[in-house]
Amino acid sequence: MSHYERKDATYRAAKKAGLRSRAGIKLEDLDARFHIFSAGQTVVDLGCWPGAWLQVAAQRVGVSGHVVGVDLVAVEGLVAENVSVLVGDAANLKVRAALRESIDGSADVVLSDMAPKLTGIRATDAAREEALVEIAVEVSRELLGRRGKLLVKLFSGVEAAATRRLREEFVTVTPFRPASTRKGSSEIYVLACDRRVD
Repeated sequence: MSHYERKDATYRAAKKAGLRSRAGIKLEDLDARFHIFSAGQTVVDLGCWPGAWLQVAAQRVGVSGHVVGVDLVAVEGLVAENVSVLVGDAANLKVRAALRESIDGSADVVLSDMAPKLTGIRATDAAREEALVEIAVEVSRELLGRRGKLLVKLFSGVEAAATRRLREEFVTVTPFRPASTRKGSSEIYVLACDRRVD
């Protein structure tokens, strides 16, 4: 048995709502707190597998909006007219070019729920976590306008450094830990708004 209860209230709520993972409930909590989405937006979801964030974002932006996910793993069986998925590495410039093309060059919101493969070596894991934050920042710089929003998952070991990095790029940077986050998890989410544009 694992050290946490997998089928807790959040897990059950996600199942009941037809969401592909408990992460969907977290995004709903984050949207309730920050009002991230609105109808007609274009949203990019980095690290989108298994698809719960795609489901929530697609519902929030509606049929006039567009949600594009990127992941190393294909998202199977997700049927929604306003959702498309690219299989590939968001760090790859060719993948990013395909992403820009798929959204006609700009997005309103970039989501990143990416998580690294952990080694158990603190310095190595921190470096991998910071590298994923940097990918999210790079994608945001390429795709977001001045009023764009970036929602990124951080881990407590890199929270301070990553938050400083985000403040270099965005005017408002707000950390938040959804109530639906598992007890004992080091996850925290940060919403960064209003890009600093030269």
